[in-house]
Amino acid sequence: MKELIKQYENNKKRSIEFMKNGQLNAYFEALLEMNRYKKLMLAVIAN
Repeated sequence: MKELIKQYENNKKRSIEFMKNGQLNAYFEALLEMNRYKKLMLAVIAN
């Protein structure tokens, strides 16, 4: 669980940097990765 949280936070920081730099495609990819880690965290919590 801790590893998932770390990966989520890293992707969050990356997405903010991409947004600031105007790299929209990379920003959206980072958001999709964040969403994937969020779903995994919810699955871990549910079990």
